[in-house]
Amino acid sequence: MAVYTDVSDEELGAFIDRFNIGNLLSYKGIAEGVENSNYLVHTQTGYYILTLYEKRVDPEDLPFFLGLMQHLAAKGLNCPTPLINRDGKMLGELAGRPAAMVTFLDGMWVRKPQLVHCTELGKGMARMHLAGADFAIKRPNSLSVDGWAPLLDASRERAHEVKTGLAEELSAELEELQALWPRDLPSGVIHADLFPDNVFYLGKDLSGLIDFYFACNDALAYDVAICINAWCFEHDGMFNVTKARALLEGYRSVRPFSALEFDNLPLLCRGAALRFLLTRLYDWLSVPEGALVVPKNPLEYLHKLRFHRGVENASAYGLDK
Repeated sequence: MAVYTDVSDEELGAFIDRFNIGNLLSYKGIAEGVENSNYLVHTQTGYYILTLYEKRVDPEDLPFFLGLMQHLAAKGLNCPTPLINRDGKMLGELAGRPAAMVTFLDGMWVRKPQLVHCTELGKGMARMHLAGADFAIKRPNSLSVDGWAPLLDASRERAHEVKTGLAEELSAELEELQALWPRDLPSGVIHADLFPDNVFYLGKDLSGLIDFYFACNDALAYDVAICINAWCFEHDGMFNVTKARALLEGYRSVRPFSALEFDNLPLLCRGAALRFLLTRLYDWLSVPEGALVVPKNPLEYLHKLRFHRGVENASAYGLDK
């Protein structure tokens, strides 16, 4: 989440009037993340999240994102639910941007995840994968292996500003992953961005998943690989195999892995590390001037990529077949 587009009191008040949620009492920007502009909105009936979809979001994808949240909530998964305005629509326009209001989710994300948080994440992710199995709308993953070359090309000329030789190392890695990437794994709806700040807890219990604006159809185990990268490395860069084991055991207690998924997990982890390295590299080099957001260091994911490159089999993540 972030704030790129400023909204006036008058504009927001008029937008709020389209919903049956009472008058606007207060609002403030949420300066985390890199994709859309988000505000915490307080009205007479409670708290809500307002999202303005920025230029990197294709408006044609919004029915998928908003419809998916409705679908998952109807299946019993705790996630934000889009509000319907008086015209019967989930989507409107505010400050020249497509905009939507969603329900506020109680809970908070944990800065230092413990084993129990990783286990609960694994269970929640598996429940989401099962709940999304019959969602009718499809959205290809534009940030999977076929989308990485354009991202690298967009940053290639300036990649040396981040680290000498970075473009050459990433080019070699991309070439190998393109040749080896599995195309026949069990697939369905994935979140594709389940970082700790998108997972809420009340105490030790998972209270919900948020920010579905990278969700798409792809290999389910790729979602798991993204979480291994996001949750199982400590702040000093060391891999925590105990957290990885907790995450994987939590997941397979709800949805077992196939043998093919297990065997390809190291490759999927490499791909997930490269994907976030490339998007962070692009954002690091091209964040809009004046945006109230701090870009994330791409070199964190270079370290993770190098770790996964040295993994011989999935048992290194703490789980046997």
